[in-house]
Amino acid sequence: MFVEDREFACPAGSFSYIPAGLEHGFRVGAVASRKLNLYAPSAMVGYFDELSAAIGSGDADPASLDAIAGRHGMEVTGPVPEGYL
Repeated sequence: MFVEDREFACPAGSFSYIPAGLEHGFRVGAVASRKLNLYAPSAMVGYFDELSAAIGSGDADPASLDAIAGRHGMEVTGPVPEGYL
């Protein structure tokens, strides 16, 4: 997990809390993993719906991903990670 300018390893069972407004991201390591995200308020639901539709339709270029994020009050600040799409 990346939060601001720090990197944190999150082994199985980890819990992380990221307040709104902090730059953050994640990268899956060599071992497959799962995560559960909880959002309050639930504004992110529309973001993930649009993101899923764009990826499923093949329209997931960096510009369209930026536009989707912008509609949901987010800003993409780095490149799309390899293997994300």
